[in-house]
Amino acid sequence: MGKNNKCQTHVHEFLGTTKIAGHPLHNHRFAGVSGQEIPIPNGHIHAIDVNSDFTIGHLHEISILTGPQIPVGGGRHVHFAMGISTENRGHVHEFIVATMIENPDGY
Repeated sequence: MGKNNKCQTHVHEFLGTTKIAGHPLHNHRFAGVSGQEIPIPNGHIHAIDVNSDFTIGHLHEISILTGPQIPVGGGRHVHFAMGISTENRGHVHEFIVATMIENPDGY
């Protein structure tokens, strides 16, 4: 459960790919499940904390808070975030990630 929540809230699956950087040039992929909702005025956000895949002998950490919910119809929503990974092997990667729709089956 969330630190201050008495009941569980929803989470979102996410997946993303970093922008190309480093020497040699390469990118990384990442995927996971967000943290539970974090209330903000007029909505909520989610924390995303994940490692990228391991390629060319290293990985990067992705740690960010999403933006607020973006309605997509049918009472459902997604979230968007962009940022920069941790540095490893002398470089960082920019990334953009959108969450998947919460409760995709509608139950």
